[in-house]
Amino acid sequence: MMTKNHNPYLLYLVTDDQQSLPTLEHVVREAVAGGVTMVQIREKHGDVRAFIQRAQTVKAILQHAYATTGRHIPLIINDRVDVALAVNADGVHLGQTDMPVAVARQLLGKDKLIGLSIETEQQLLDCASLPIDYIGLSAIFATATKTNLVTHWGLDGLQRAAAICPFPIVAIGGINHTNLTEVMAAGANGVAIVSAISHADDPCQATAGILAAISSSQ
Repeated sequence: MMTKNHNPYLLYLVTDDQQSLPTLEHVVREAVAGGVTMVQIREKHGDVRAFIQRAQTVKAILQHAYATTGRHIPLIINDRVDVALAVNADGVHLGQTDMPVAVARQLLGKDKLIGLSIETEQQLLDCASLPIDYIGLSAIFATATKTNLVTHWGLDGLQRAAAICPFPIVAIGGINHTNLTEVMAAGANGVAIVSAISHADDPCQATAGILAAISSSQ
C-alpha cells in the first residue's frame, strides 16, 4: 500500500456541479489550503465550454499550489476525455456508461490517471484486467447526491473489495466525520468527499478536520 505521504487518493474532493464558478473557485482554494490531495471536476449539464472553463480555473489554483508549496494535487476530469485532453488534466474518472477504459487509455496515453466507478460485484471482478489506476467504490453509504445507485457496499462490502481489488480504492458515498475512521479501517486508500467540503461553512477547516481524522485512523 502507498504511504500516506505519497497517496494522492487520500482526500479526494469531487466538486459540486451545482455551484457557481466563483463558489467553486472559493471551495477549491480553501480545500487546497486545508490539505486536499486530489480534485475531480464534475459537470453534468453537458455544457462543454463551461466544463473547460471550470477545469482551467481549478487547474490554475492547483498549479499555484504547486508553485508555492511543491505539492502536486492531480486534477481529474469526470467522464469527459475530450475535456481532460483540452486542459491537459492529470486524468479522468469514468463511469460504467462512459467511454470504455481501453479507448480512454489509447487517447490519454500511459502517463495519465484513469479511475473507474465500480458499483457491482461483477464490475469489481472485471476491473482487474483493465488499464486503470484506481477504482471509485460507489456508494459506501446512502447519499443525497447519488440517487440512482445499484449498490450500497457498506463497510463489509468495502472490506471484501479491498481483499480482492488490485488497485487503490477510493470510497465514495455518504462519507463524513462520523464514519471516516471505519471506512479507512475497512481498507480504503482514500475517501471522495463532495458535500462535507463543498457545502461546509469553512471548506479549509472542514478539509483539515477530515484529513486529521484520516491520519489518526492510519
